[in-house]
Amino acid sequence: MSRTLNGIVAVCPDMGIGRKGHLPWHPKKLRKELKYFQKMTMTTTVQGRENVVIMGRKTWFSIPESNRPLPDRINIVLSRNLRYPPAGAHYSASDFGSALHLLDTSELAGKVDQVWIIGGSCLYKELMESSHHQRLFVTRVLQQFHCDMFMPTISLDKYQLLPEFPGVPQGMQEEEGIQYQIEVYERRSNANHGI
Repeated sequence: MSRTLNGIVAVCPDMGIGRKGHLPWHPKKLRKELKYFQKMTMTTTVQGRENVVIMGRKTWFSIPESNRPLPDRINIVLSRNLRYPPAGAHYSASDFGSALHLLDTSELAGKVDQVWIIGGSCLYKELMESSHHQRLFVTRVLQQFHCDMFMPTISLDKYQLLPEFPGVPQGMQEEEGIQYQIEVYERRSNANHGI
């Protein structure tokens, strides 16, 4: 089945997305930005269906245990090593392709609405290299923090920046003395695959 895949991420100016299993600005919390993440990944377009969040194993374990699984979403965790979903996760898959195939099984096909890829680095890279129609919801944090995990650069040859998108705050935001703005990119239909 053809579907739009949504990537959602917060990045530093150097495209850094994490440090030592935490968001780069840890221990500060961008609460409004987290509420936006929750709203976007939970809001469905089809009544009676649920959105899916797909994440790597390290991303899963970076979520505080009290918040796992992410509520009101079908949580799929990718791992080449886990034979079963980690405690609390709904499903596991060995790789990105297997996770997408899982969505079309008889068990999930009638339940799934939107698909959100929420990290980490390798998964964002796979998403951006895939041939699926995709949107990237990127929170651009305007302050540099030290990072050890990074997202690929978003090429404007392959993606177009949308002027606005329903539910996405516009303009400069600020929390905890950290400024950010949220951008939405859509894959150009004529883009070559690969980064």
